Amino acid sequence: MAKRENESFSIKDLMGSFIKENKLEKGFRKIHIEEAWVKLMGPGIASYTSEVKLQNGTLVIRLNSSVLREELSYGKEKIVTMINEEMGEDVVKKLMLV
Repeated sequence: MAKRENESFSIKDLMGSFIKENKLEKGFRKIHIEEAWVKLMGPGIASYTSEVKLQNGTLVIRLNSSVLREELSYGKEKIVTMINEEMGEDVVKKLMLV
């Protein structure tokens, strides 16, 4: 019978190492940034959002409302800061509302 190791690891550490070993960071970042957008902006703005995409440090948000797009454009820097804080790293450099 194999002897058990007595070291214990948290699930978070194990998942983190699994994600890094299998190079899944981009996929998880994509999912997490979509969830962060909905969480930070709320259901009202999320209902007018048709697409959330991260491309080379630029967060591209496709909105169905031109009025909402104009209103959000005034707070782009604040939105970038909030998203980066939620993500825990500086992922978003620029915000593009289309």
